[in-house]
Amino acid sequence: MQKKEYLEISKAGDIKNKKERIIYRLLEIMPGLISLGTLAGVFIFSWLLPSWVAIFIICFCFYYLFRIFYFSLHQVMGYFKVKKHMHTDWLEGLKKTKKDWKKIYHLVILPTYKEGEKIITESLESLLRADYPKEKLIVVLATEERAGKEFKDVAKKIEKKYAGKFFKFLTVVHSDDIAGEIAGKGSNVAYAGKVAKEKIIDPLKIPYENILVSTFDTDTKIYPQYFSCLTWYYLTEENPQRASYQPIPVYNNNVWRASFFARVVSTSNTFWQMIQQERSEKLTTYSSHATPGKVFFEVGYPSNVVCDDSRIFWRAYLFYNGDYRVVPIYYLVSMDVVDTPRILKTAINQYKQQRRWAWGCAEIPFVIFGFLNNKKISLARKISHAYILVDGYWSWATAALLLFGLGWLPLLLGGNKFNFTILSFNLPILTGRIMTISLVGIVVSAILNTLILPRAPKNISIFKKSTIFLQWVFLPAILILFGSLPALDAQIRLMSGKYMGFWVTEKRR
Repeated sequence: MQKKEYLEISKAGDIKNKKERIIYRLLEIMPGLISLGTLAGVFIFSWLLPSWVAIFIICFCFYYLFRIFYFSLHQVMGYFKVKKHMHTDWLEGLKKTKKDWKKIYHLVILPTYKEGEKIITESLESLLRADYPKEKLIVVLATEERAGKEFKDVAKKIEKKYAGKFFKFLTVVHSDDIAGEIAGKGSNVAYAGKVAKEKIIDPLKIPYENILVSTFDTDTKIYPQYFSCLTWYYLTEENPQRASYQPIPVYNNNVWRASFFARVVSTSNTFWQMIQQERSEKLTTYSSHATPGKVFFEVGYPSNVVCDDSRIFWRAYLFYNGDYRVVPIYYLVSMDVVDTPRILKTAINQYKQQRRWAWGCAEIPFVIFGFLNNKKISLARKISHAYILVDGYWSWATAALLLFGLGWLPLLLGGNKFNFTILSFNLPILTGRIMTISLVGIVVSAILNTLILPRAPKNISIFKKSTIFLQWVFLPAILILFGSLPALDAQIRLMSGKYMGFWVTEKRR
């Protein structure tokens, strides 16, 4: 395969060479095979070798107990860094850097499909509240032709209202018949970026090195010092154009109205991102993030994948032969919790959203195949990144089931010979005590959750406020229903070649 040609792959069928296509297809099968093999192995060996499985389950519980304490420590450390970042005067910090910070422009791309006018305007109003000079903000409202005339009219109305409030405000209509694209956020952002480059950046001769591209979800609201904080990091970071910049997402926009399980899922995602920020060597871009303009235009934003937010990192990592990283920023951006008028529909939408995020397992074949083609990245770094990816999606799909759902299998399938052993007697006692100790992780999450919440509206009842803390008792079941199951679903789809399209999460006000 020609140099860098592998960066454009979205699935095995994109590869013309038969041998390479087979290799990529086997890599697509691998994540699901490992996860399903683990779960099937627990069933089979609980019957054939129950003692071995019992020892495995005990060791696994101890391993995850250690990880819970390790993650909880990072959660707490991350929270205090967030608190410090949110109370720092970043604009004043910029003035003290002795760098020409006023030359930095921010290109903000807001992709929208059928979101209502209020959702879009709330996001734009948050940009206006930013303390960074508005004459340095270029805002692109990226709409979809397939959304129809109604939403085209909404976009025109919004453009008329906000056109004079930023340095430039551009509305872009993404055509729905561009060959090789997957309809979704990635293709919309990629197209909007190209149009902004052709109509604004190149005509005005703004150097790409002086541009930071923030790709947001439509519902993303920034806190006032986001651009100042981002600019400070960009100007003070060593080799800043070889890095993406990742803030921490919180889901506070509608948190007081959302269902308890949706709040737990979204907050868990926030805490996981907070943990990953503490382990920057394992960090990839996620959801709303910022990319240097030179990288955005040189590498090219992905338009043919579902998980564009992580793919842009891996494209850049391979394009620059491993000389690329993600800089963690402990500053918040806020988005919506999944919410609909009916609880069953909310549950279904939450599952679909988690499955779309879990489709990130498609990065495993892309990255490993890229490593096979790129000879300039060291073997040690290739092995490290491949292991982190495989272990992450394997854990996502299997850990909750192994911890909370399958520990009883040796007792059920092991037969009388095993059930009369000391090990069988102690297995439920030992695993139960380990799980009890591990509740410290849930308590830490519950406490931190209450600390990062926005102030409750006046019409919120005391009962509703109390559920914010009590909801965490459902975490084990939620981790299975909205963690393991959608992750397995995504991996099985990838394994069977039933590739997913981009599913847009319903949003309301």
